[in-house]
Amino acid sequence: MTQPSNPATDRQRIADERRHREAALDETIEASFPASDPPSTDPNPNAPVAAELAPRPSAGDAIPPNCQVIEVHVAELNQLFNAIDPAPFRQRDLDPNAEEFIVGWAREVPADASLALVVHLDRPAGLPEEPAILKDAIREFFADRAQAARRRLRQLFQRGRTSLIIGIAFLTVSLLLSDLLARLFGNQHVGEILRESLVIGGWVAMWRPMEVFLYDWWPIRADARLADRLSAMPVRISYRTDADSDAWRSDWPAAPAPLKSLGAAERRTRSSHGLAPDPVAAGKREDDT
Repeated sequence: MTQPSNPATDRQRIADERRHREAALDETIEASFPASDPPSTDPNPNAPVAAELAPRPSAGDAIPPNCQVIEVHVAELNQLFNAIDPAPFRQRDLDPNAEEFIVGWAREVPADASLALVVHLDRPAGLPEEPAILKDAIREFFADRAQAARRRLRQLFQRGRTSLIIGIAFLTVSLLLSDLLARLFGNQHVGEILRESLVIGGWVAMWRPMEVFLYDWWPIRADARLADRLSAMPVRISYRTDADSDAWRSDWPAAPAPLKSLGAAERRTRSSHGLAPDPVAAGKREDDT
């Protein structure tokens, strides 16, 4: 005969079984996914991250609101400029990689948006006037790019006008010759082939001026307008405070950028333009003497 069960005992047994199952499940999870990082003993493990996210001291132009900010991170300002350009501070060309980065960023923003440049520098502040000198150098560089683009546009239109005159003259001669051949050969197949060939050749001669005046000019004009926007953008430098306080002494503009030794092709180019052959090599020769 079956004895009646005790409700309290049943509840206790069910609770024990549930605890055993949960403990077994926890052991299985720990065995399958072991902890990759030991517990941290640092009382404030997020301190380095908070230091990186803290606002850095900066100097230069004020960044207006609703402005598309182009951010460049360099260890020193020398990295922004072409290392083989011996021109003074404000006339030096930007490094090709830096120019490509800045222009590429500017192309991605709307054409009517105002631009600004923030240079994150991995050294403390140096000369008080270095933000102004950097702005002048960037302004003059992109202003020169805008002038060069407009020169290319004027040259393109000049070639287009010359091509148009040549194309119209050739088309006129082709049409006159096609009419002459139509009278000479009448409805003969040879006359029709020659006439159609002259007409097609005349219109092919018009292809280049049509390409110039319909398609080739507006990308150059867009480049000139973009360079104008980049030359007018405010420039600000963000400094790092936990670096060597004297690092600015070996950086631009306090010190000129080290010139790279030129290759044979570059030396020939400089000689053909009446420039000094190689400042680095010349300095070495003077040291040897």
